[in-house]
Amino acid sequence: MDEEKYDRDLRRLQIDLVKSQIWAIEEGKKALVIFEGRDAAGKDGTIQRLVEHLSPRNTRVVALPKPSDRESTEWYFQRYVRYLPSSGEWVIFNRSWYNRAGVERVMDFCTPQQTEQFLIDAPVFERMLVESGVTLVKLWLDVSRNEQKERLKERRTDPLKKLKTGPMDIEAQKRFDAYTEARDEMLMRTHTPSAPWVCVRSDHKKPARLAVLRHLLNAIGCPDISRKVEDPDPDVLFPFEAKALHDGRLQD
Repeated sequence: MDEEKYDRDLRRLQIDLVKSQIWAIEEGKKALVIFEGRDAAGKDGTIQRLVEHLSPRNTRVVALPKPSDRESTEWYFQRYVRYLPSSGEWVIFNRSWYNRAGVERVMDFCTPQQTEQFLIDAPVFERMLVESGVTLVKLWLDVSRNEQKERLKERRTDPLKKLKTGPMDIEAQKRFDAYTEARDEMLMRTHTPSAPWVCVRSDHKKPARLAVLRHLLNAIGCPDISRKVEDPDPDVLFPFEAKALHDGRLQD
């Protein structure tokens, strides 16, 4: 992607996000944005561009560690509830309660029964959030096997990315097919009219970032601003539908 055009488009979208957040604060709007995807799908970089110029008082990025022994005995959604947005706040989850349908399932950190209960409960929980006035946006960033492999390799060799490396990186590639199976069931069972999934093809980071910002301006931005924003590239970002699992839009 042309570097100058990317920088120009990014700056314009970030300005629109700032204006939209001013509107959201004044109107008391509450937004919750969930970023999900495989390891190295581009969540961190996209979130960084999203929040770069937003108000630190009204924007929170939540990336929770593994649950403590006490938290493991709580109602599953309990530790996430405390981070939900209040009036005028935008909260961004860098991974969320969907850990249970993804990494916890694949890595056997939870039982099949717990996964099944989650898939039953999540749509109900999310419908309650939406009905309470929270604008909920769920983004699945999809990365191919080969691109993930290259990004994980770069993490191990780039000294500035050492903090992103971990023992789970090896498992991400070894269990790629298991993650695909978990993703497919998660999307199918938790994509609902009140809380739909939007998929982002993220092998190319810069077009993916721009598409996400455009989508968020349409979803949570000031209406007077969002109606002037160019729609995201449909080859990059698209609403989830079942046939996307088999027509090549989502990676096997």
